[in-house]
Amino acid sequence: MREFETGATRGSNEKKLDYEGFLSPVVLKCYASYMHEHRKQVDGKLRASDNWQKGMPKDEYMKSLLRHTIDVWTLHRGRMVLDPETGSVVTLREALCGVLFNAMGMLFELMEGRTK
Repeated sequence: MREFETGATRGSNEKKLDYEGFLSPVVLKCYASYMHEHRKQVDGKLRASDNWQKGMPKDEYMKSLLRHTIDVWTLHRGRMVLDPETGSVVTLREALCGVLFNAMGMLFELMEGRTK
């Protein structure tokens, strides 16, 4: 039990998840911005923000996760990375967000019990 200077009391938060401490709003905002930037499809239409939750094969996530990880590693080593589709320079921010997306996608598939 916790008691505050005002006399108010609350139960212990020792066993409760601390989202405020575990997550960074700055990182989440950056990630959401990355996701929004990548909503535009080849046909020019915007996909739904939760489109990825419909499910994708874990092999697709794995292949993309490794490509983004190699990009992060390459950038970390001081080399430039170009996007093979657009020819534009890949930033560390973009590569790290790509890693996050694929890791979360794989984890989501696991949590949903999807095996493929």
